Amino acid sequence: MAGESNPSERMCFACGKDNPIGLHIDFHVDGDTCTAEFTPNENHLSWEDTVHGGIIYSALDDVTGNIPYRQGLKAHTGRCEIRYRQPLRQGQTVLLKGWTEKRKGRLMVIRGEARRKSDNELVAECTASFLVEQ
Repeated sequence: MAGESNPSERMCFACGKDNPIGLHIDFHVDGDTCTAEFTPNENHLSWEDTVHGGIIYSALDDVTGNIPYRQGLKAHTGRCEIRYRQPLRQGQTVLLKGWTEKRKGRLMVIRGEARRKSDNELVAECTASFLVEQ
């Protein structure tokens, strides 16, 4: 589990168990796929009961970034394009999924999506490029 091997990782904004203002997402990696669930609360809002886009981006950045991390690779987000499809409301659980699309040399391209659990509707999707340190 992320955060167990290095105490500083426990403060990660997305998954850190000790971060008092974090999202506390529990990611699960199986090979080249990462999954998780996240239910936003009143601390994650923007306009009225709509979840802030930066919160959705943070969840997608980590569902993609956990793939190289859990494979023992040191990688950093080089670029991430996100497309918001529908608003997410407070209390609506999303299913997060990331998967490796390709790997060439130091470059990993990983796709991610957030789907509303209640109806499987796509809330947001992203394509992220990660640079793997050698």
